[in-house]
Amino acid sequence: MSINPVSKAEMNQSIEVRNITFAYEGEKGSVLAVDNVSFAVTDSEFLCILGPSGCGKTTILNMLAGFLRPTKGEILISGKPVVGGGQDRGVVFQDFAQLFPWRTARRNVEFGLEMHGVSEAERRETASRFLRLVKLDKFADSFPHQLSGGMQQRVAIARALAYNPAVLLMDEPFAALDAMTRDEMQKQLIEVWQETKKTVVYVTHNVAEAVYLADQILVLAAHPGTVKAQLRLDLPRPRDVLSAEFVAAQRELLGHLQH
Repeated sequence: MSINPVSKAEMNQSIEVRNITFAYEGEKGSVLAVDNVSFAVTDSEFLCILGPSGCGKTTILNMLAGFLRPTKGEILISGKPVVGGGQDRGVVFQDFAQLFPWRTARRNVEFGLEMHGVSEAERRETASRFLRLVKLDKFADSFPHQLSGGMQQRVAIARALAYNPAVLLMDEPFAALDAMTRDEMQKQLIEVWQETKKTVVYVTHNVAEAVYLADQILVLAAHPGTVKAQLRLDLPRPRDVLSAEFVAAQRELLGHLQH
């Protein structure tokens, strides 16, 4: 077996999500978007949240980021309740427009550090280090419009990592890329994750992407979002997308999604 149920006894939890529910006000009253969701992520683990459109994946990520507050339940990061945004979390969105168009790649990466009063010399050194990590050091002085979509997302990842957050939150960051670029970005993301040892929560609706990236997969059902399964992948890395084990893992996940 390459996929196994996640043990509730796992320790060293970086993230604990306890029975969170989120409802928003619609034209006809309160609408339940997420219903009684619980899960845990250990330090340096890569979790994918997988499910169809409308299952609350992005809503959960926004609650982890502190952009939304749960209607019920609580979220702990490193044992502390999440009550708003914080430097312990870096966020990467799908939209390429998340970069500032008037800033170079280096200056985009420096932005968070600049807001927190880090010296110019330290900002520059840190930005250069993370641009090297995402293989964009030669494009440090390029503006976003001079970079491809994949390169812009790599700048966004470097910016999110530059102020050393404990957790990296990613909302379908490669969904708008072509298939070849997306495959390459997934490989580079795994390299960055293995280098930085960050805890990652990654939202996707792509089964193959989840199997390629994740240590653990949270499968959601829609309307409202509820947990269908929480599974651990034992596939070795680097993962071979053509292997029988990889294909079997995809088939098992599809079974969870379809029933």
